[in-house]
Amino acid sequence: MKPVFIIAAVPQETVLLEQTACHINRKRSVGFEYVEATLGSIPVAICVSGVGKINAASATSAMIERIKPRVVISTGCAGAYRGSGLSIGSLAVASHECLADEGVQTSLEWLDMRQIGLPTLTRGMTSYYNELPLAKHAAEKAMQLADYYGVPLTRGRFVTVSTCSGSEQRGEQLARQYGAICENMEGGAVAQVCLRYGIDCLEIRGISNLVEERNMKNWDIPRAVEAAQRFVLKYIEEMDRPAQSTAHKVTTE
Repeated sequence: MKPVFIIAAVPQETVLLEQTACHINRKRSVGFEYVEATLGSIPVAICVSGVGKINAASATSAMIERIKPRVVISTGCAGAYRGSGLSIGSLAVASHECLADEGVQTSLEWLDMRQIGLPTLTRGMTSYYNELPLAKHAAEKAMQLADYYGVPLTRGRFVTVSTCSGSEQRGEQLARQYGAICENMEGGAVAQVCLRYGIDCLEIRGISNLVEERNMKNWDIPRAVEAAQRFVLKYIEEMDRPAQSTAHKVTTE
């Protein structure tokens, strides 16, 4: 059985997953340490990439080449935009990832990749610019699972940035520009690599803060990452459930 690949930026975002896993085997591939283990009967590989798009893209590419996963799950924390309906500790699943930094800043305006005619990725006849779709089936399954367990889960567009928004004004600008609900620093890179390889990508994040005037005293990262990991565990548990014996409303793979 092909493994599920789980990727996060920092160890705090995977510690609960590793504590729950069995048959742990620590390995190293192309400069990245990762864990091979099982969750139930599902083989998984868990990798902490480091912060930012370059680390995330490098680790995702290296691990896809090495383990040929059935699906990639990107997880961690995120900052929620005002008006999204999200609050600290909420869960969000990405429908799209939006690359907020790729483009050209002129003296008059900012132009995205489509406006300057440079796709960030082309597969076959399809070109992708700043907006990258994630696997629809995986996200819908997550929504169904959340509904079954009574866990609030919001689906929407995520924004990936290299420079985090440290003001409410910047957050409002990105939320309006992309119709987005939250931002992070790695998800768009993981999504783009998965698109290149043709592998489904699911992104689940817990909300650690609101995007406002930066004040980390108002943040709750532990609560956010625990919520995200507990949901990922439920998602993988559902994958482990035989379709013929489940009474759940959620379809299994």
